[in-house]
Amino acid sequence: MRVGLVANIMGSLLLFLGSLMLIPLIFSIYYGESVGPLLWSGLITIFFGTLLRFLTPPARDLNGREGFAVAASSWLLAAAFGSLPFLLAGTAPSLVDAFFESMSGFTTTGATILTDVEVQAKGILFWRSFTHWLGGMGIIVLSVAILPRLGTGGLQLFRAEVPGPVAERFLPRVADTARVLWLVYGGFSLLQTLLLLLGGLSLFDALTHTFATMGTGGYSTRNASVGAFDSLYIEIIILLFMFLAGANFSLHYRALTGKPRALWGNTEFKFYTSVLVAATLLITFNLWRSHYGNILTALRYGGFQVVSIATTTSFVTANISRWPSFSQGLLLFLEFMGGCAGSTAGAIKQIRVLVLLKYGYREIRRLLHPRAVIPLRLGNKVLPEGIISGIVGFLFLYISIFLLGSLLLTWFGIDLPVSLMAVATSLGNAGPGLHMMGPLESFVAFPAGIKLFLCFLMLLGRLEIFTVLVLLVPGYIKGVRFFTPD
Repeated sequence: MRVGLVANIMGSLLLFLGSLMLIPLIFSIYYGESVGPLLWSGLITIFFGTLLRFLTPPARDLNGREGFAVAASSWLLAAAFGSLPFLLAGTAPSLVDAFFESMSGFTTTGATILTDVEVQAKGILFWRSFTHWLGGMGIIVLSVAILPRLGTGGLQLFRAEVPGPVAERFLPRVADTARVLWLVYGGFSLLQTLLLLLGGLSLFDALTHTFATMGTGGYSTRNASVGAFDSLYIEIIILLFMFLAGANFSLHYRALTGKPRALWGNTEFKFYTSVLVAATLLITFNLWRSHYGNILTALRYGGFQVVSIATTTSFVTANISRWPSFSQGLLLFLEFMGGCAGSTAGAIKQIRVLVLLKYGYREIRRLLHPRAVIPLRLGNKVLPEGIISGIVGFLFLYISIFLLGSLLLTWFGIDLPVSLMAVATSLGNAGPGLHMMGPLESFVAFPAGIKLFLCFLMLLGRLEIFTVLVLLVPGYIKGVRFFTPD
C-alpha cells in the first residue's frame, strides 16, 4: 500500500474542507458574530491540506487496499478538522465533545452533546448542519466528482463509501456517476429550501433544516426540533424530502431523466414505501386509540415520526417517550431497518431486510424440497450467492457489534436501556434514541471514552462496517511504501 498517495488525497480533501468552512462566515457576519472560530478553522485546515498535497507524490490510480484506507481516513480527518469550529467557538467544552459533534454531523447520526442549541452562534449552527449535507451523499463521492485525476482509483473509493450491498455505477465513468448523484442531491436541496422559504422560514432555518433533511441527519437549530415551528406545511415538506432522501438516488436520476418506471418498478422502493405506509397506519391507529383521541392529529404526528425514524433523520414533532409502548417498539424496529441502499439513510437498509426475508423463505422451501435448486430473485434478477452471503455476513456483524457494544457500555455503569439505544442510534447513524435517551436530550453526560467509542460506531455504520474492519485484518498493511509512487 502506497501511504504517500493516500496522504496526497487526504491533502486534497482537507483543502476542499477548509474552503467549505469559510461559507458559514456569511451568516456570522450577517448576524454580527465573531468570525474568528470559523476563519481560523478554515485556515488551519487549508494549511495542513497544503502540506500533505505538496509533501507527497501526486495521487493516481489506487488499488483496493488504498481505496479502503482513503475512505476510512477521509472520514476521520473530516471529523477531526471539522471539530475545530466547535472547539474554538467554545460550543463544545472539550476536544472529545467537539470531535463527537463533528463525527455525528458528518456521519449524519445527529446525536449531540449540546443541551441548548438556540444560544449557539448562527455561523457555528450553520456549519453543524452543513456537515450533515456534506456527509449525506458522501465526502468521498464528492471528491471523486471533483478530482478526475484519481482515474480508476475513483471507483475504489466509490465502492468503499456508497451504502448498500453493491455500489451502483449507472454511467460509464464513476466520476460522471458521482457528479450526477450530487446534482440530483443538490437539486432536491434547492427545491426544499425554496419550499421552506415559502412556508415562512428564514433563509438560515430553511438551509439548515434542508441540510439535515437531505442528509437524513436531524440537527436542528431549535431545541424542540421541527416541532418548534408548529406548522403542518413545514412538517409535510420535510416529511416529503425525508422520504425522497431515504430512497435510492440513482432511481431518482432515472425517474428525472424520463424513466419513472425505474422508481415505481423497483422492488426495494416498493418494499420501502409499503413498510412506511403500513407503519404509519398502525401507529396512527395506536395513537388515536390511546393518546391523541383525534385520528387526524394522530396521523400528523405518527406519519412524521415514522418517516423521520425510518430514514434515520430523527427530527421530532412530539415527545415520543410518552407514546404507547407499541408505537415506540415499532419505531425502534424501523430505526434498525433504515432506508434504501444508495440513499443518505443509515442502519441495515431495506434491501438487506428484503433479501433476508426471501432467504429465510427459501430455506423453509428447501426443507420441503431438499433437491430443488431455488434461486433467490429480487424483481426479475437472480441474486448471486456471493451477494447473499455478504448480506448475511453484514447482518451477523451488525447484530454482534450492537450486542457487544451495548454490553461494553453497561460495564461502565450505564443503564441497559440507555446503552442499547446509544449503540443502536450510533451504529445506525439514526440520531438521538427513543425512550430513556429521549429524542430531545443530549449525550453530554457520557464519559469521554464512551463518546469516542460511539464515534467509532458512527464511522462503522456510515461506511457499512466492512470498509473499516478490513483495515484491522492482519496483513492489510503488507508492503507499505511511503513516498514511492509505484
